[in-house]
Parts: sequence; C-alpha cells; structure tokens
Amino acid sequence: MQYVGWDIGKKWHYVVVMDALGQIRQQTRLPNDPPVMRRFCETLDGPSRVVVEATGHWMAVYDAIEPHVQEVVLAHPLKVKAIASARIKTDKIDATTLAHLLRADLIPRAYIPPPHVREWRELVRHQAFLVRLQTRVKNRLHALLAKRGVTPPLVSDLFGKTGLTWLAGLELVEPYGAMRTRYLAVLDRLRQQVREAEATIDQTVAATLEARLLETIPGVGRYLALLILAEIGEIHRFGRPAQLVSYAGLCPGTYASGATVRHGRLTKQGSPWLRWALVEAATHVHHVPQSRIARLFHRLASRLDAKTARVAVARDLCTAIFHMLRKQEPYREPSSAPMRTGR
Repeated sequence: MQYVGWDIGKKWHYVVVMDALGQIRQQTRLPNDPPVMRRFCETLDGPSRVVVEATGHWMAVYDAIEPHVQEVVLAHPLKVKAIASARIKTDKIDATTLAHLLRADLIPRAYIPPPHVREWRELVRHQAFLVRLQTRVKNRLHALLAKRGVTPPLVSDLFGKTGLTWLAGLELVEPYGAMRTRYLAVLDRLRQQVREAEATIDQTVAATLEARLLETIPGVGRYLALLILAEIGEIHRFGRPAQLVSYAGLCPGTYASGATVRHGRLTKQGSPWLRWALVEAATHVHHVPQSRIARLFHRLASRLDAKTARVAVARDLCTAIFHMLRKQEPYREPSSAPMRTGR
C-alpha cells in the first residue's frame, strides 16, 4: 500500500508518495490540471490511498483522482493543524505530514458530500451571492441620493414599483443621473437572475422529499429548506441530535477543570451556513401564531432577551430536524411534551 499526501494550491499541487515504512518513494509538483492529475494517479505503482485537505478547490481534485486510486480521504484542516502544526511551513512539509498521518491512520476526516448534495450547496450559495450583489447595488443608490441631498419619498419599499418609478424619473445633475440609470439597469438584471435562481431552487425542492418535509416547519420556506438539507447532507452520519447541534455550532463552549465547569459562548464550529439558516428560521418563527416554537421564543425572550431566545429556538429546530429526517416525517406539534431549551 502507498500513502499519498496531496497539498492543494491554486496553480500547483505538491504530492508526496510514501510506502508503508514511511520512506518517501516519490515527490513532485503537479499543475492544477485534471488530466495531468489523472495521468499521475495512473502511474502509481500498486494500490494507493490519497489524502487531501478540505480547503480551496478540493472538489475538483477529488473528482479527478478518486476513480484512479483505492481511496481518497478528505482531511479536516483545523484538526490536522491541531495535530501537526509546524513552525516551518512549506508545500513539501504539508504534503509529507499528510502522508505520515494517513499512514498512521491519524487523519481527522471531513465529510465528503455526494454529488447531488454538492449541487444543492452550489444552488443556494449562488442565490445568496446574487442577493448580496443586489443589496450592494441598492446601498449604492441610497448613497448616491444622500450625496445629492435627496430624501426618498415615504414608500414602504424604495425599490418597489412606486419607488422605482420615482427613481427613474428623478432629475439629477451629471454624472449622478447616468450613474443612477446604470445602477437601476444592474438592479433589474440582478432581480431577473434572482428569480431564475429561485425557480431552480423551487424545482429542486419540489423533487426532493426531505426538502418538502423541512418546509412543514413553521418559518422555513423553500430556500431555507434546501439550504438546511444541503448543509446537513446525509442525516445518518449523525448518531444523536446533539451531534447535529454541535455541527451547526449552536452548542455552548465548555471549560471543565477539576470541580469547575463553566459554559461560554457558542462554539460556532461546523457549518456557518447551517447555523445562519436555523437562526434565520428562528427569527421568523415568532411571527407564526399558535405554534409551539413561537410560544417557546416569546417565553424565553420575555425572561432573557431576543438574541438568546433565537439561539435556543434554533437549537430546538435543529433537534426537531434530526428526528424529522431520520423518520422521514413532516413537522408536527407535540401534544403535551414540555419544551426544553437545551441551554
């Protein structure tokens, strides 16, 4: 068996091939080119296991080499750093360290999502990117009006039909008039692309049972449903609800020494996208009347504060999602079970 440490770079990769005794048999630099990577793997002598870190464009490397080796292991970069940090850091040292850890079976593994889950992640993140661009253009228009000392009309949405008509007809000296026109054109194009992205997400959710189940949660729409599902991936990789809560970074940090046990702020480890989606759902859920989680939010917000209540509700939703996906069941209100906050 050969053990291959593969350090990924933007333009070049450094590869170290090691035997079972830890002797380096080959080391080389490869360009970031899938055909070259495939040809290199085909030249490996005998069965080989490869380890790459989950950084940068690891998916392209994984897809290129996975069919040509015995196994590709995806390493968790933060945990690898904790195990084997070095004062001197080079691509060669990183690749060699990865190969040694793989040979000793000490690689902290990261989850490799199947292709369809990766596609879901790309869909929701693409829409989030378009929405952020749209927000930036709106902010530029607000800044332009402020520079000219123009107060927008009292409308509920400056970028609704009435507000856009007012913006288009507003007389501004140059170059501000031309800038306004260009911003409005960009905004119109972005809105069209957001609608197209939303349509694709709607079709994906309609064709995915698990996403439709998540839609039954109060406060969770189609975008959040697909985002949550995409970040979780395969629910059976989590053995208990607490593991999913930890993956979402919604559990408090713990310091324990002797008889002292102290809980601190959220760990915020794991998936920031999943954490954001759950907190966003918790933000909307108190607008849903008569639901159990809405009552939980209001009870905690009155006793603590709204931020703490949102986190507690997000944790509660995360636990409910674990059971829903495990049992393939829609969300349903418990009859008389007491509400637990998980603080």
